Amino acid sequence: MTPEHFTPVPLDKAYRLLNHGPTVLVSAAHAGQRNVMAAAWACVLDFAPPKVTVVLDKATRTRALVEASGAFALQLPTVAQAAMTVGVGTDSAHTQPDKAARHGVQWFDAPGYPDTPLVQGCAAWLLCRVIPEPHNQQAYDLFIGEVVAAWADDRVFRHGHWEFDSAPDALRTLHYVAGGQFYATGASVKV
Repeated sequence: MTPEHFTPVPLDKAYRLLNHGPTVLVSAAHAGQRNVMAAAWACVLDFAPPKVTVVLDKATRTRALVEASGAFALQLPTVAQAAMTVGVGTDSAHTQPDKAARHGVQWFDAPGYPDTPLVQGCAAWLLCRVIPEPHNQQAYDLFIGEVVAAWADDRVFRHGHWEFDSAPDALRTLHYVAGGQFYATGASVKV
């Protein structure tokens, strides 16, 4: 079941979901298996069509699922999901196949996109098709994705803009520092 505040974001505004540099959750599925991991190195690459980059280490189960399926989702976890984000970013599905359940991940599928699982409770979601760049993927663990669909929680992202100042603090996105420490997106400064 899709979340209550799950609202489509036009693709020409999808870059705005990532342009403030948040930590992301990367999910993928293939052959009946699904996984999610945390990643601090994701960013916008292009606007039209919208493209993103993300670093996925060769040792991760999620990377294998991305390579096999040719698709992945980037999700923006919130302050309320900080412990879960650390957990799925620290534990490996290779040694703990139940890591998603262990850390309370609740899955859902976006309407019309049943092949890439999404994580409940996030502030935004971007579904991506892998643009194959074998050299970058092998040499640098760098994946490029074309955003094919995007959604946001309309309590915190409306009319193509983040509204952190008027949203509940629990919906602020996370910025990873190190050692299990995050900063939450802060107050806006308008010029």
